Amino acid sequence: MVFVSNTVKHSLMMNDHRARASPQERSMPRYTEKQGQYLAFIYYYTKIHGRSPSEAEMQVYFGVTPPTVHQMVLSLEKNGLIARTAGRSIRLLLPRHELPDLE
Repeated sequence: MVFVSNTVKHSLMMNDHRARASPQERSMPRYTEKQGQYLAFIYYYTKIHGRSPSEAEMQVYFGVTPPTVHQMVLSLEKNGLIARTAGRSIRLLLPRHELPDLE
């Protein structure tokens, strides 16, 4: 028996849905503008520092409260856009070309 986490299941379902979607649906972002900025921040921070940002580092960058950042991280994970690993590591589940520019 193979164990598959809920995050992986959700990601697989999202990928399957996108594969069956029309070309127009595939070109539409799967995230809000604000979520896109968090995803872009995670991408660039990881590229520059060699590790993903902490929630505290995202809080400082976006000028928001700790609960706001935590809810965003949970939302991104629920939507299959990121995966969290042991500790505080965050891994993007989108390729760079699907991310917006960081503003």
